[in-house]
Order: sequence, then structure tokens, then C-alpha cells
Amino acid sequence: MTLIRETDHGTPASSQPETVTVTIDGQALAVPTGTSIMRAASLGGTAIPKLCATDTLKAYGSCRVCLVEIDGRAGTPASCTTPVADGMIVRTQSERLSKLRRGVMELYASDHPMEALATVEAQTEFREVMDAVGLEEIRYKPQATHLECPQDVSNPYFAFDPAKCIVCSRCVRACDEIQGTFALTLSGRGFQAHVSASQDESFLQSECVSCGACVQACPTGALQEKAVAEIGLPEHSVVTTCAYCGVGCAFKAEMKGEQVVRMVPWKDGKANRGHSCVKGRFAWGYATHKERILKPMIRGRIDEPWREVSWAEAIGHSAAEFRRLQQKFGMRSIGGITSSRCTNEETFLVQKLVRAGFGNNNVDTCARVCHSPTGYGLKTTFGTSAGTQDFDSVEQSDVVVIIGANPTDGHPVFASRLKQRLRRGAKLIVIDPRRTDIVRSPHIEAAYHLPLKPGTNVAVLTAMAHVIVTERLFDEAFVRDRCDVAEFEDWAEFVALEQHSPEASEQYSGVPAALVRGAARLYAAAGNGAIYYGLGVTEHSQGSTTVMAIANLAMATGNVGRPGVGVNPLRGQNNVQGACDMGSFPHELSGYRHVSDGEARDMFEKLWGKPLDEEPGLRIPNMLDAAVDGVFKGLYIQGEDILQSDPNTRHVAAGLEAMECVVVHDLFLNETANYAHVFLPGSTFLEKNGTFTNAERRIQQVRRVMTPMNGLEDWEITQALANALDLGWTYTHPSQIMDEIAAVTPSFTGVSYERLDALGSIQWPCNDKAPAGTPVMHMDHFVRGKGKFVRTEYIPTDERTGPRYPLLLTTGRILSQYNVGAQTRRTDNIVWHEEDLLEIHPHDAEQRGIKEGDWIKLASRAGETTLRATITERVAPGVVYTTFHHPLTQANVVTTEYSDWATNCPEYKVTAVQVSPSNGPSDWQERYEALSVRSRRIVTEAAE
Repeated sequence: MTLIRETDHGTPASSQPETVTVTIDGQALAVPTGTSIMRAASLGGTAIPKLCATDTLKAYGSCRVCLVEIDGRAGTPASCTTPVADGMIVRTQSERLSKLRRGVMELYASDHPMEALATVEAQTEFREVMDAVGLEEIRYKPQATHLECPQDVSNPYFAFDPAKCIVCSRCVRACDEIQGTFALTLSGRGFQAHVSASQDESFLQSECVSCGACVQACPTGALQEKAVAEIGLPEHSVVTTCAYCGVGCAFKAEMKGEQVVRMVPWKDGKANRGHSCVKGRFAWGYATHKERILKPMIRGRIDEPWREVSWAEAIGHSAAEFRRLQQKFGMRSIGGITSSRCTNEETFLVQKLVRAGFGNNNVDTCARVCHSPTGYGLKTTFGTSAGTQDFDSVEQSDVVVIIGANPTDGHPVFASRLKQRLRRGAKLIVIDPRRTDIVRSPHIEAAYHLPLKPGTNVAVLTAMAHVIVTERLFDEAFVRDRCDVAEFEDWAEFVALEQHSPEASEQYSGVPAALVRGAARLYAAAGNGAIYYGLGVTEHSQGSTTVMAIANLAMATGNVGRPGVGVNPLRGQNNVQGACDMGSFPHELSGYRHVSDGEARDMFEKLWGKPLDEEPGLRIPNMLDAAVDGVFKGLYIQGEDILQSDPNTRHVAAGLEAMECVVVHDLFLNETANYAHVFLPGSTFLEKNGTFTNAERRIQQVRRVMTPMNGLEDWEITQALANALDLGWTYTHPSQIMDEIAAVTPSFTGVSYERLDALGSIQWPCNDKAPAGTPVMHMDHFVRGKGKFVRTEYIPTDERTGPRYPLLLTTGRILSQYNVGAQTRRTDNIVWHEEDLLEIHPHDAEQRGIKEGDWIKLASRAGETTLRATITERVAPGVVYTTFHHPLTQANVVTTEYSDWATNCPEYKVTAVQVSPSNGPSDWQERYEALSVRSRRIVTEAAE
């Protein structure tokens, strides 16, 4: 294997359709109008030396190393800022140019510590340009300015050495143009000029979000990963896919042997286009963390210590226990849970194990507890259970609606692209109880922020529809051509009722009517209006209704079926979409076919050689209920921590405790493992092959870059369990599992590893009609035929505030952490988020005598916990907010069992609570911490 080198053409590609012909060093080249001379030369195979230029940033023209000569023009213009012209004749090499370039580089080198150029880590662009121009000695003495500045090593992942900085501004421009944070600037003039972070603060204290764009842009090594200094330069690299959020960023894993040196965002990644966030770029150290469990373990009861065993014993014991339980309690007494963090292939095998091996449909996934309303709502209205666009589509949006999502924290790479579009003139509407960063940040401000009361999404969206219909702002031609007209007219009559007006809904939502009317008019009048939403839409008792209300708005305004528009769920985890696609729900086979569909079931039965149950199985909460009732006894959980992530933690614990065989298949002894009887150590994304499907339906390969530390990839573990149950599986590579998925899943018909290798990635549906995939859905017609409008009556949640619990709690995530934090808490990301905090408005805090940093008790009718308070106006009076990344907080102790009416998706976003001062941990926290300590005892053979 070799180190993959990506060609940097110096300046971005031109989007002009016309071409011109230019001659460079005697070679005639046809390139798009607006292309720089530098890029044209690079496309023709000629590399012009450069320092300030890179094709991820706009041309800057400051370094003057890229000078060229042009026939008929005086001087030596910079090739990066000079566009080609038809008939232009350019020379990139001459004695004059060589002398000028050496002179320029000599000045730069005089401002650069020469001893640094002799180190291994000095194999930088700067060193390469010195060699390219033939600079061997420097006549000038360095100035004692920034060369004497101390290094900034405050950031846990990279260091800044001002002595190596040549003030090319690439890092500053990357922070502006790519990330959009504006955390870096140039200060001073002349030899005093230097890069600074937020007015000369340290990187850690500044507004820097550690996305790594500045490090990647730096040509001199002034900004460099600490791992490079510790390990050395990488020797080879492999392109793979990030295992964090639903954006699905592509990375080069740059390796030295089997040790990861750095993860570099892949420029050809179609989801991230060469950008990254702090998690994907730097937070991969959990893969080799000392707390990873690498040997299988068994124990007889959950109050006993774990005993390390062989793989054969662990798998054989699990299979024997499952069969014993089925013989004693019936075929439906056991089940499985798939993971949105595992690959498509692994997820497919788990649901196959349950259906073909357990003989029932008791399979569920965390995707149901976050985005199942997306599946139900979009399948009902559009005919397919997924978002409509690719991420590139936002580049053509004129108005963007963000509802129930916090993309700067949850989907930061997409958020950076969105911010780029907003800075170029698109308008933004944010519908969210909190004033998130996207509402207002450098050079960006939402045209409208609708700070609705949690739980009133449907009321606000129906009120917006009221404005669009009563003011006749809908797209009549689109509706008549693409939708069921009778259903539209029924819907329009419904939303036009006065009870759905912004003025009437204000009493429920708390959003001033004028804001609702203004937002509705702006969205309806947009040339291209796009809606992006997240868990703040789906995790409600009316989650499915809200998704359908969003679809109604998009259809009514004609904002479906072309670039720049659409309805786009921002999936929370890396493979939420894939977990749904693979048949992880108890009522659906892969491809969203109901288990009662005889034709679909027959296809699987013939392929698998096993009869399938036609009755839907149990969802996770039903499994837990049945366990408490004594009839559900065994569970195989791959890659999920339901104790920390599912609602009403006490009920989850009670259900798990009532089971006789809980098999947890994961990386760490997570919270669910406190109640497990078998632990099967899993493999990280760096140790496996497979595919993830991101939020835009993009299927991308995950490539193994190191040997699994536990000895097996996750699919091999599931196969071993299946074969212990006499299923006779014979897969030797995940590509064979994908071939099986393609054989039984209509939207994956054309997907194979060979095609993924050729195309890089594929957005389903991929079939004979769309062999390269489908970036934008519903272009000519909806998948279901005619778009379906659905009445969306606002029904208040049963979770109500009152004298005892007067506040509403809503939950979410933070940039540096991921889901339940099992991975990110085991990296240096912990420096940005050491604990979960409760956000509370100053008015509510003053009423309760709470000050910044105080310990508080957070109580609901389901339970209580303690955590520290932070006082902020990001939340409105009457609303509090916290994250759920730390197990000692156990935020879901207070969430209730209320859920979406159609899918059982938990109502995490609305919990009536009371907040009061506290002196220490709650009784639950103390008991739970003691349980955790007991449950993590391991007896090794050496100890015995």
C-alpha cells in the first residue's frame, strides 16, 4: 500500500459551461472560461510552484511564487489570480521566472527556522517548493520577531508554531471559507504580521471548533497534528468513511504500519468535499483505548464478576441459552437489536439472524427511537422513507428552513456548507425552542427564528400552511400536475380554518403570529425552498404528523423534485438510514416491505431456506414490557446502549434485569452491559469492511485499515452465532452480504462493491433505471405516484406542565460529543465537554435561587437526577435543555414513556420537570454508580 496523494490544482474549478483554448508551455488546452492559468496548467500536467494557493480556497495572490509570463503582456502576473483567455500563450518556465521565484522563496525562508527544514516532519509543501525552485542557500538573516514566539500547544490534537508561519493566510481563509467560524485572523504588519486565534487567545480558549481545516491548509507545518510529531509521517493510506454522524464524511486514514497517524478528509468525498469536524478528524483514539474489551466474557448472574472465555465458549453458550429459552418460553421469547453505528452488512445479518434463526420478527433498532417518524411520514406522503436531496443541493437553495435540528453541533460539515450558501445570499428560517448557533453567527443571521414551545411543531407548521393557502401562495401548477388534487383541496380547506391561523396557534406555540406569517411568505416565495429537520421533529408524540406537515408544505409550494429544494432529514448517527433500509424494524423486511407481504416474504424464504413469521414482532419498549411480565427472556444487542439512550431508564433497567440471557456485542462495557450475561467484544470502523448509508441515501465503503484487536469483524461474530444455531452461513467477505442485500432489496439492486469502487459512492435507488444512483428523488413524479396531502391536526402531548413540574425539558447534542458518548468520552474531546449541563433561563434560575455552576436536581414524574446548571438566554423562560452524553447524569432517567402515535418513537423532546438546588447525587445516581462498579468486575485466568 502507498500514501494516496491528491492533486491540488491550486484554485477551484470554474462552473462556466463555455470553454476557451490556451497554450501553456507549447501545449494547447481546452478549459472552462474563468479557469485560472494555474489550474489550467495543472490539468495539463504542469505544476506551477505555489504557497498561498490551494484548490479548496479562493485565489489569493499573495505569495508571488506562481508567477508566469504571458505573450503580449508586460510583467509576470500571478497564475492563481489570472484567468485564461482564448488564444492566450503562457510560459511557466524561464530563467527570468526561476530567478524571481528563488528570490521570493529566499525571503520566505529567511523568515522560517532553517533547523525545522531538516526534520522528518518538514516534508511539507514549503520544503517541496524550495526544492522546486532550486533554493539552496539563504543570504538574509532572520528577523527576531515571530521566530521567538512560543508554540501554542493548548489544543489537544494540534500545535501551532508561529516560527514556521509565513503568513500565507491559508489557515485564516480556510477558517473563513470552508468552516465559516472566523476564529483566525492576521494581526500586525510587516515582520510583525502573525496569525492569531480570536484576538491572540490560545486555540483552546478561542472560538476555534477544531475542525482541522487550518491544519490541512497549512503549507509549512506551522499547524501540525501532534500525532505526526509523536509517531512520524504516515507511510500508506486507505480511504474509508467516518463512523460518527449522518453526514458520512470520507477520510484518508493515513497509517504507519497498523497505527493511525491522522485522518485526513478526502477531497473526492461527495458528502464532505474535503472538510471535516473535530470528531471525524481527530476523535478516533477510542479505537485503541485501554478500556476496550478485547476478549469474550460470560457470567451467570449480573451481580457476579465477568469471566474471560474463548470465542467458541461465548458463542456456544449464547446459542445454547437462546435455544433453552425458546424451548421453555416459546419462539417469541427472544429477540435482537441492530445498530445504527454498525455497517449495512452487519445490520442485515442481525435481522436475518432474528428472522431465520430465532424464527420471529422481534428485531428493532435505535433508528426507530430517533427517525422512524421520517420513514412513516415520508412513505405516506411521497412514497419512500428517506430524504429527497444530496448535500450538494443546498448550493442552489434560496431559502432554507431548519426545524428541530442543530446542524452546527449535530452535522457540522453540512452546517459549514449551509453557512457558505447563506453568506452568498440565501435566507434562513429557524424553527427551534433554543437560539442555536445557526440562528446567529459571524456573517450569518436567520431572517426568522420561531422559538416555539416544545411539542407544538404541528401547530406552527399548520399555521404556516394556513398563510400559504389563504394568501394563495401555493404552486397550483405543481399541485395539479404532481399531487392528488382532491386530497390537496381537502387539506387546504382544513388548514384554512381560523383555528389554524397564526393568531390562533400563538396561544399553543408561543410564537408571535407576525413571525409565522413572515416565515411562511418567505418560504413560499422562494425560488428554491429547502427544509432540513432533525430529532426535534421526530422525537415527539406527533413526530410522524410533523413529518407529514413538512411534506405538505413542500408539495404545496412546489419545492420537491429538483436541486435546491426538498425535505431532508438530518440523520443523527452514521448509519441510521442504512439500519432502516436493512429491515431492522419488527414489521418490515429490507427495502421497507411489510412482513405480511407474501411475495416479499417468499423471496427471502427461498433465499434463506427458512420459513418467516408473517406477524410483526416486538419493538424495544414492547420487549421490555414483556420482560417485566415474564414472557420475554433473551436479547442479542449489537452496538447499542439502550440503557443510556432509550427513555425512562428505570423501566429499561427493570426489563433488562428480568431477562435470563442478555448478550451485549460492543466495544466497551457500556451501561446496558451492567445487565448483560454475555459480552462479545466488537470491532471499530477502522477494523472492518462494509458500507454505511448517510442522510442523503449515499452508500459508501468502510475499509479496514488495521487488524481487529478483538480478532474478528462484527459480521463474523454474528455469523458465528448464526452457525451455532445451525444456520450454515458461509460468507467470507462483506461484499457477498451486499450481493445478497442487492438480490432482495429493490432500491439496492444495482449496488455492489465493484460499482462502489468505480463510482466512489452511490445514492439509492440504484437499479437498471438509475445505474449510477439517484441524487435527487421524485424529479418527474413521486415514488407513490401522486403526492399525498394529509390533514395534520395539532394534538397536545399528554406530557403537561403543572404546579409540580412547571418547566419543559428538551434534550440534544453538543459538537464535541457523539450520542451516548461511549466513543468521544474516551478521546481528548472530553476537554470541551466534561459533563452534561442544564441550560436554564436567567428568570427561571433567579426564581429558584440558582446561580451559574450550581448543582441542581432535575425531577420529572419518571425520576430524577442531578447536574450542574448554566444560565443562558439560548432557552426561553419555561424551557430547560441538556445533553445526554455522560452516563453519570443519566438524563433519560427523567424522560417518560410517551411516544409517537404511529411508530413508538420516544418523546425525548418534551418532558415536564422541576429544577431545584441540590447538594449532591440523587438516590438513583448513587445506586446506579454502585451497580456499575460491581458490574464491571472482571476475573482473568491469571487472577484465578
